Parts: sequence; C-alpha cells; structure tokens
Amino acid sequence: MKYIFVTGGVVSSLGKGLAAASLGTLLELRGLKVVLQKLDPYLNVDPGTMNPFQHGEVYVLADGAETDLDLGHYERFTNCVLTRANNLTSGQVYETVLAKERRGDYLGKTVQVIPHITDEIKARIREVGVNSGADVVITEIGGTTGDIEGLPFLEAIRQFILEAGTGNAIIMHVTLVPFIKAAGELKTKPTQQSIAKLREIGLQPQVLICRTEMPLDEDVRQKLSLFCNVPLDAVVEAGDVDHTIYEAPLNLREEGLDSTVCRLLNLQTKEPNLTDWKRFVQRVISPKKRVRIAIVGKYIELQDAYKSIYESLTHAGAANDCGIDMVLVDAEDIEIEGAEKYLQGVAGVLVPGGFGDRGVEGKIKAARYARESRTPFLGLCLGMQVATIEFARNACGLESANSTEFDPNTKNPVIAILEEQKDVTDKGGSMRLGTWQTKFLEGSHAHQVYGKTEASERHRHRYEFNMKYRQILEEKGFVISGTSPDGNLVELVELKNHPWYLACQYHPEFQSKPNAPHPLFKAFITASLANEE
Repeated sequence: MKYIFVTGGVVSSLGKGLAAASLGTLLELRGLKVVLQKLDPYLNVDPGTMNPFQHGEVYVLADGAETDLDLGHYERFTNCVLTRANNLTSGQVYETVLAKERRGDYLGKTVQVIPHITDEIKARIREVGVNSGADVVITEIGGTTGDIEGLPFLEAIRQFILEAGTGNAIIMHVTLVPFIKAAGELKTKPTQQSIAKLREIGLQPQVLICRTEMPLDEDVRQKLSLFCNVPLDAVVEAGDVDHTIYEAPLNLREEGLDSTVCRLLNLQTKEPNLTDWKRFVQRVISPKKRVRIAIVGKYIELQDAYKSIYESLTHAGAANDCGIDMVLVDAEDIEIEGAEKYLQGVAGVLVPGGFGDRGVEGKIKAARYARESRTPFLGLCLGMQVATIEFARNACGLESANSTEFDPNTKNPVIAILEEQKDVTDKGGSMRLGTWQTKFLEGSHAHQVYGKTEASERHRHRYEFNMKYRQILEEKGFVISGTSPDGNLVELVELKNHPWYLACQYHPEFQSKPNAPHPLFKAFITASLANEE
C-alpha cells in the first residue's frame, strides 16, 4: 500500500483539499483504488457544533459522521465512500488516549505526546488503509506548517514514513509562491522557509504544488528545486482555475503530477482517460443556456457554508448543458423587505438547511412566494420544515403554525422533536444523522424524479414533521411523497397543482457528483429551465 501525505505552507486556504482530491481523480483514472483522509489539528472533537461562518459547512458521511468540508471534495472527485475513520481531529485523538489512560490500558505508564498521541494518529492512518483495501491512501494534514497544534501530526507522519519504507510514502507540499507587483517578481523565499520548517522536524517533501497567480518560468522552477531539494519535474505549477474547480485535475495532469507521483511510488499504471471529465468541464465552462436560481440562506456571506449545494447545482446544470447564475439572498433581508423584491424574475428558488431561528421567517416567505407564483422550489432539511410551516399557516389557516425549535409554546407544532429525543441534551446527540432509507409514494412526483420506489439519503436534523397534522395538510393539497420504510417519519413532501415543488428532510447535496448529479437537483434545474422559457 502506498501513502501520500499532503501538507501546506506559508498561508492557509491554499486548496490542499482540492489538490488532494484532484490527485485522487487522476490516480483513479489510472485504474488505482484510492481513499482519502483528513487530519485536523483543532481540538474540537468534530466540526458538528462549529459555526459555519468559522468553518464552512459540516459535511455528513454515510455513517453519520460530521466532518470537515474537504471530505466533500474527496467524495465528489473520486469514487471512495468515506466513514468517520477518514476524518481525525486532535480532539478525537486526545479523547481516545485519555480514555485509554483512565481504563488503565497503558499499565500506569506516563502518557506522552510521543509515543502515545503519535501512535494513535498512526493507527488511524493504517486503519483507513487496511479497511479500504486501497492501492493509495492520500492523507491531508489541516492547518499550516508551523502551527503548534499540528506538530503531533507531523511527527506521527515522520515516524510513519520511516516505518513504511523507501518508495512507499511521499509528502506533497502545497505552498504559496507570491507575485510582488512592485518588483514584478515571483518570490520563492516563503516556500523555502516553509520547507525549512518541515525539515526541522525531519520531513522532506518529494513534490511541491506551487499556488501562484503568475506562471512559473524556468528560472523560478530551478530555484525552487535547488533550495527546496525537490526534483525539477516535481515542482508543479497550480495557478487559479479560470472557471471551475473541476479544471484542477486537468491542469495538474498537464503539469505531469500523476506521472511524477506514480514514478516516486513505483506504481505501474495505464495512462488516465480524461474524456468524460473534460466533457463535464466543457459543459460547465461553455453551456448552451443559463438559468437564474435563488438560494435563500442565512450564511450566504461565506462561500463555503453551502459548498455542497453550490457544487450540486453545478453538476445538475452541466447535465442540462446549462450554466447556473446563483442569486444569493439573505433570508433576513426577505424578512424585512419581502420576497418579491429579491425573488421576482428568478427561475427557481432553493431554501437550504440551517439551525436556529435567525432568518427563518424570511425562508418561510420565500417558500410562500415560490408556492403562490408557481416558481420551481427545492427545500432541503430546514427548507422542508419551513415549507410545511408556510403551507400550514397560509393554505390551511393554522396561523400560529411553527416548529417547536423556534417557538416551544406554539399552538400548532407542525414540526416538533420526537418524544424519545426530548431528554437528550448533548449537542448533536439527539440528531438523526447519516444514511436512512426513504420510501416513495408510487405515482408521486418524487417517484417520477427518482425513477425508483426507494433511496438512501443522508440526514442531519433533530426536528420532524408532526404526523398529527398530516390529514389537515393533505386535505389542502399537501402530499407526503416520501417516508421512512415504516411510514412514521416524513422524508419528502410536494404540492398538488404546482409545476415543481419538492422539499426533503434529508441532504441530497451530499451525494451529488460531477458526472452523476443527484436526481432532485437535476430535475429542479430542468423544471427551472422550463419556467424561464
């Protein structure tokens, strides 16, 4: 088994996750089985309780693990299906080691960073490799070289590479090569310093991914090779993509990254076939038509807060040979100024998930606008709940209808917490997480969209549709078209006499891929295109 460790230097947000995912794409297209893993140095046990403004979206895996958004890149760019073992935080490491110490597993020894913390990190890297049966394990280390919290992970990697043996593990370092406009030059010194920092703890990168605004000329490549002790053909230019992140694998292929990695790891493979990937990218860059989609959210200021939704819209757009013009609308603005000002003229309305009552009334107004104007509507998680609340209030006359999340004393709790979860107080502990089965009502719009009677979808929520209100809503044209197999939980709803109005309790955005868009997103864009014409 071969191992690739991806580190980052100089500054954060260089795109280590995208570089790792892109390399995974290229290696898969060479016929190798690849699995990716993220090591995060922060002390939170997982990002599940972290503010999206700080950390971006929480990406949910099939087994219910709440993970870093980079795992979304991993699953979108490759065929690997990840589990909680693929995202390790310092919080998890220390929690595990301290639990072992309390149980007496260390037989009274002094518990230290070396070897106990580093051994735990190495064990998790090995576990991912063994359980996946992959040819190549790509492990990204979060943060930036020099961060104090990242040192145990880098030390564990130093030990791991030594144990793996020559030719079985390499380091790919992602770094910034800044262009100083006043001098008119690219500067290599920050990268040199970053590599020097790695060398201090015994790590020497074999591949250098250079993030740069300007092309690397031969002199700069030679300088980076000489001073960073990296072969010239392993100095890889990674400029900003022109149109879409899905260009990254194509650009890195032109730089020969996959060939270099295969040579360093003694991997004998076929040349990658990029035909389908290129076709997808071409449709994203040069679509035959365009459509305006409004996303009504509460974290729209931060691009990464709805990352998977934006990518799913891109996938669905390409499937329709259509570019997506996203109209990002703050739900609080709609609360104040009304929906028509912000939504008039869009071809489709999407309301994503979220927690807390901020902006909820704006989302409710957006759902009402889509229903009454007959604009295609897609609600995700909280988007389904606000659609239910809106319909109960304005179509069924239940003026006080609400969720007990927002109004614990509402007279009409059309959305409420399950009885068996009311006593759970730990953050995240009472949520329905991970993959659950949905059974579709035969003959429904949902059944038509999916083309089958059942599907597995990923969840991340606590509150549910209150079945006591089912009959009242159904009498007015509300259709429960997807439920749990036992029929007790509502998973998907739609409306009679509306061109396209579907809202689901789950998160379909976590299962969409470039050449395999999720059917809900694909059908939503198809309907929106029809609405615009």
